[in-house]
Amino acid sequence: MHPYRSHTCGALRLSDEGQEVRLSGWIHRKRDHGQLLFIDLRDHYGITQCVLDVSSALFQSVEATRVESVVTITGKVIKRTADTVNPKLPTGEIEVGVEAFEIQSNAELLPLQVNAEEDAGEETRLRYRYLDLRREAIHKRIVQRAQVIASIRRRMVEQGFTEFQTPILTASSPEGARDYLVPSRLHPGKFYALPQAPQMFKQLLMVAGFDRYFQIAPCFRDEDSRADRSPGEFYQLDFEMSFVTQDDVFKAIEPVLHGVFEEFSNGRAVTPAPFPRIAFDDAMLRYGSDKPDLRNPIEIADVTTAFAGGGFGIFSKLIAENGAVVRAIPAPGAAGQPRSFFDKLNDWARKEEGKPGLGYIVYDAEGPKGPIARNLEPERVAEIKALAGLKDGDAVFFACDKPLPAAKFAGNVRNKLGAELDLLEKNCFRFCWIVDFPMYEQDEETGKIDFSHNPFSMPQGGMDALLNQDPLTIKAFQYDIVCNGVELSSGAIRNHLPDVMIKAFEIVGYSAAEVESRFSGLFSALRYGAPPHGGSAPGIDRIVMLLADEPNLREIVAFPMNQRAEDLMMNAPAEVPDDRLRDLHLRLSLPPAKKP
Repeated sequence: MHPYRSHTCGALRLSDEGQEVRLSGWIHRKRDHGQLLFIDLRDHYGITQCVLDVSSALFQSVEATRVESVVTITGKVIKRTADTVNPKLPTGEIEVGVEAFEIQSNAELLPLQVNAEEDAGEETRLRYRYLDLRREAIHKRIVQRAQVIASIRRRMVEQGFTEFQTPILTASSPEGARDYLVPSRLHPGKFYALPQAPQMFKQLLMVAGFDRYFQIAPCFRDEDSRADRSPGEFYQLDFEMSFVTQDDVFKAIEPVLHGVFEEFSNGRAVTPAPFPRIAFDDAMLRYGSDKPDLRNPIEIADVTTAFAGGGFGIFSKLIAENGAVVRAIPAPGAAGQPRSFFDKLNDWARKEEGKPGLGYIVYDAEGPKGPIARNLEPERVAEIKALAGLKDGDAVFFACDKPLPAAKFAGNVRNKLGAELDLLEKNCFRFCWIVDFPMYEQDEETGKIDFSHNPFSMPQGGMDALLNQDPLTIKAFQYDIVCNGVELSSGAIRNHLPDVMIKAFEIVGYSAAEVESRFSGLFSALRYGAPPHGGSAPGIDRIVMLLADEPNLREIVAFPMNQRAEDLMMNAPAEVPDDRLRDLHLRLSLPPAKKP
């Protein structure tokens, strides 16, 4: 027999009754029933109950061994009596009678409980992450993450993609988030950077003639922590395709995403392909967001005309003098809510959204009610009802501001109402594409034109659009994939023409020389024959978080950092000796210590 195990702790069944077996694992739990001592032995695969009689010479030794010690148990498989069967365990019909017991490694007193799901707090969990990962729920989520990645890889290969690895040590990017820099020992005063994404390299692979690339790519950004992104690194399904249109990209990735979500959905509904496509302008109008949660049935309506020149002076004046618009956010069935419901939302708007308040109209069988209805002409109140698709029994709230802030506030109100009224569709994953992003945007304070999304995207209409259209009217072949209000990825059909790239950057103030200098690697490659190409990069972490129904990244990543970008377990970042700094030609210039 093998020195450590003949079976795993999740393998034994009633058909193994009478067989002599050997199991190794961690003591998950012990239960002393006087004449009998029960041990739940756990490994990666499951739990097996082992039993020892008080008359056994091993009894005292087993009883004294702490939980989470690693032991090897040898004995015969015994059928449990009908009243002791545990239907919650796959091994629940049997137990192992302990005939030999060997301690492989003793455990000290634990800083957190492994056999309970109580939260020991972030600092303790991350400092002793190897213990935290032994807990059943998080252990399953980390395994699920690996299974999701394996499924994605298989599906990408089935779609004709080939996996390539791109460099980790590369050049610092002049655009985007803050890089992690790596000093060069051989080149004093020069630095490598960890890639924020493989963007340039995947485009260069297309230029090099590799038709369909993908990679489960590590990305590094020195930015503040968020619940859905680690402060140091994250992973994405990075892919790129040659000789494709936007439609081709969608057709290639939709079966992968739909298949993975369906495989791990546990019965939850998944939007079938093709996923709905919503133009950016429509998304901002109807949902107040470019990442709409389509589980929420509320759709925002433009009711500016109903207020323009009307009796509700606050809105009428803002429309006339400030170019404001009015967005109506329906609240289905809210007419029956108590006054406190409306007061609570008004307080939320003031205290959390920084708005003067949240006006509303209630439509019930007795007629429209509320402060706006009392001050607005009846025909205008009726027009609002029609424009917003309301019926008796509904209420409607309003956002009045310039178009972008009005859209964002209306979107927040939509989300708030969806939650407060419990309107979100349950047990489903609702996907959509957001398309037709504006190529440019204008800073309201400076009037400067800048890129609104990805500067390397192909403008719709190409060079002709750049030469002959108002830049603020130009759309780009840019797109986002959104699921349940979570942006999984941004992508684009790339600008593969050097002259179009120069003109696109010229509009925001770059000279041709600056473009060639700042983006020399990519720009140079495009001059030697580049295919039309495009792609995207759905976030692995966000995919797993959605499938696991976990709002915090910590629960689906094996070794995350804390909110301050520290690895408490490995004590990183850490100081290094002076001789190491000298090797790298570095001298520290630290900020003055903060006064207590």
